[in-house]
This record gives sequence, C-alpha cells and structure tokens, in this order.
Amino acid sequence: MHYDTIIIGGSFAGLSAAIYLARARKTVCVVDTGEPRNRFAAQSHGFFAQDGSDPKVMLETMREQVAAYPTVSFITDAAADAFEEDGTFSVALWSDAVITGKRLLLSFGISDIMPETPGLAERWGASVIHCPYCHGYEFSGRQLGVLNLSPMSHHQAMLISEWGPTTFYLDGGNLEAAESETLMQRGIRIEPAAVERLGGDGRNLSEIHLAGGLSRPLDALFIGPRHHLNSAIAEQIGCRIEAGPLGPMIKVDEMQMTSVPNAFAAGDITRIAHNVTFACADGIMAAMAIHRSLAFEAAA
Repeated sequence: MHYDTIIIGGSFAGLSAAIYLARARKTVCVVDTGEPRNRFAAQSHGFFAQDGSDPKVMLETMREQVAAYPTVSFITDAAADAFEEDGTFSVALWSDAVITGKRLLLSFGISDIMPETPGLAERWGASVIHCPYCHGYEFSGRQLGVLNLSPMSHHQAMLISEWGPTTFYLDGGNLEAAESETLMQRGIRIEPAAVERLGGDGRNLSEIHLAGGLSRPLDALFIGPRHHLNSAIAEQIGCRIEAGPLGPMIKVDEMQMTSVPNAFAAGDITRIAHNVTFACADGIMAAMAIHRSLAFEAAA
C-alpha cells in the first residue's frame, strides 16, 4: 500500500507524529519492533499527567489512541532497507514486504552500549541509571556513584552531586588535576580503584566492589553509556549523520527535516538530551512539517 507517510519507529516520537498526521487525515504506516529504549524502566518521570507511570503502559495507551484513527496502520516488523526514487520512498521490511510513501519519518531510536561490569546490565533502568531528571529524585540523599566511561563523566558527577553524596569511580582511569580539584571542591569523593562488580538484591543496588577486596555502599550508579542507532536506514538514504558526544546523531533542521528532502527524523536519534517530553515534541514538530509539505505540494 502507498501511504502519505511511513514512520519507522513507534515509540514516543513516532506515535506523537502519527496522531497529528492522523488528525490531519493523512494515511500513515507505523513500522515498529516493539522494543522501546525505556523498556528497562518501571517508571517514567517528568512528563505531565504521567509522572511515575509505567512507560510500557504509556506506550500501550498511546498506541490504542492512535489506532482509533482509520487512516493509521501498524506493522510489527523492522525496516531492512530504503531508497527514494521520483519523490517516493520505498521501505523493505525484514519480512520481505515493501511499503511506499510520499514522506518518511525516522524515529527508530537508539540502543545503549552497556559496560561489561558484572552486575551492571541487569540493573539498568532500576538502580543503574542515566538521567537524574528522570530518576534522580527517588534516590535523593542516598549514596550515589558515577562511573567513569567517557570525558563527559566528570561533568556528570558534578551534576549528580545536586541529588546527594556522590563518589566518582574512576575505574582505573585518569583525571586531570584541574578536574579533580573541581570535583573535590563540590564535595565529590574520587575513587581511583578499578570496579570489579556491583552487588545487591535483584535489580536493587547496595554495594560496589573494587579491586583489592574493597567495597563501598551504593544505592544508585549513574552512567553515561555510548549508544548506536537502531537502524542503518538514515545512512542508506543519504542522511547527514554527525558524531555526538556519546554516539551518532542524525542532523535535522528546526522542522526536523534531515539533509534528504522529504525525509524527517525525531527523538533520541536527533539530539543529545533524551527524555519522553523531548521525543513527543520532536514527533509533533515533524508531523506538522510533514503535513504542511504535503498540503503545499498538493496546492502547487
């Protein structure tokens, strides 16, 4: 079937775009694998009227509301390839099906690359976390740690200290003298020893084990992991991709259009700051830009 817009990725950005396009009476196909980035978190915070809600329930509700519009179709699949020819985008799916559309919205998201520290990956989204604005409040005043993963990590430690007593775990890495001085001035403890493993009951963190048989009490560990794009589609169609501080980002303009005409992108794949509010706003902006481009094209 031929659609007005194909949306690759049906999480917060993609669904926000879909409902706006549906309300503009455009035909939309949402292609999604059902594995959103925040599926590891039990609660999502900071989004009005949904603070503390389960993100999976939030997405289920959004999908139900979008599905109520007759011009929207859903395909549970992954996009394998895409190309543009004569103003039409063709998207080949892993199931071998091919769909076409006048506009393309990329909102397939990113995946975090977890450090190999034993006990870390299974606590991701619970007591090993990234965004203090999303999850920091629940750990206020408790024993907090930041793991040294990148040149950005010491900045993360400075920020996290706003929520409680913080230790910066160098994990055997190095720190410039000026950076050490800045951290100590803020009351942040610096632990140079290598991290061997994390411990605790289930997904809860209670201690961090260091080289030399040392251990420290710890309630939450903040990390800034690198990430990768969940799909190669942007590169395949020729979108400009830039190197961000923690991974690649698709370059977009103020209306969420990529460097490829009529191809848009929204959500975590386009920005440094990641949260539900930003993702929804990006999706809405992209939808409005897509609708306007379709409307003005028809009038030309």
